[in-house]
Amino acid sequence: MTDAVFYDLKGLKCPLPVLKTRRRLADMKSGQELLIETSDPLAGIDIPHFCNEDRHDLLSQEKIETGHRFRIRKGSAGKA
Repeated sequence: MTDAVFYDLKGLKCPLPVLKTRRRLADMKSGQELLIETSDPLAGIDIPHFCNEDRHDLLSQEKIETGHRFRIRKGSAGKA
């Protein structure tokens, strides 16, 4: 298992979690992993959709007490 970069997005509302995730992934190398946590209830829909559209791998998605946690691997064909 690869060490993932943790990114706390709790307290941010749509569309900020997706926008900030996109920006963070743009600065990462292909294959690196990002672990994000968000309290936005729409993130359960928005983050998987973003990963699919930008060709990143959504490795895991889970509901946590404070919202959602996602583990994303930057795809080689991901948009910048």
